[in-house]
Amino acid sequence: MNDSDKLLILKKLLLAEDRDFANGILQKLESLENTVNIEENLSEKVNPIIDKKIEDFVALMPKKLGPTITEALDFQIKNSQDKVVDALFPIIGKMIKKYIQQEMKILSDNINNQVQSTFSVSGIKSKAKSMFKGESKKKRIFDELSNCKIEQIFIVEKGSGALLSSTSNDDSIDDDMVAGMLTAIKSFVEDAFAKKNQSLELIQYELYNIHIQNFNTYYIAVVISGVFDATFKNNLENKLFDFATYHIKNDLSNGIYLSEKLQELLNHE
Repeated sequence: MNDSDKLLILKKLLLAEDRDFANGILQKLESLENTVNIEENLSEKVNPIIDKKIEDFVALMPKKLGPTITEALDFQIKNSQDKVVDALFPIIGKMIKKYIQQEMKILSDNINNQVQSTFSVSGIKSKAKSMFKGESKKKRIFDELSNCKIEQIFIVEKGSGALLSSTSNDDSIDDDMVAGMLTAIKSFVEDAFAKKNQSLELIQYELYNIHIQNFNTYYIAVVISGVFDATFKNNLENKLFDFATYHIKNDLSNGIYLSEKLQELLNHE
């Protein structure tokens, strides 16, 4: 073996390790490229890490973000009390009304059952007599004459008495003057009796009743002709709560829009 052969063998021995190292790096690069460029392979590697991070975040969120969210809500509520109350008042009012109506229905059913069980025979006789005497016809005529009808609706800002919106069947009436008059009467009665957290809800004027539905920063006054009974009042309150919820919300600035919706409410009566 000459020197040239010995040198060739030495080169092979020295470079074999480098070639193996280089081939190993190349294989790792190819594997990494396949992982990065192929979505399924990347998802297999990354998804468990992301899922773990999400689980850790969800577990820590109440502790980390709870105080911040609570503080932000407290700040918003303190600085926007009127808006919060105006938004919640119709909803809470309807919940209270629903509860009262349910309790009244239970009471009414109990009374009716008691009356029917006690006076069932005499009740049948009385009804038969009324049919022969024509009393049912008189009652129908009386009911027609005493039907309730909404004549005017006003939305008035509390305190200032400014008229925010209105609608009426009589164009000759000065709406601003009526709004100011209603606010003056409300303020006088509420100040005179000085009952905490109580507001004037009804004004009677000859053949008219003025129902006042109070909210936080405003009130809705409805002028009604006819016999203003509990059933009509209950239905009217529900409609006013719905009106405040869906049309007013926190925005009282669009008087034209509110007037159109008030007119729709007036026409549907």
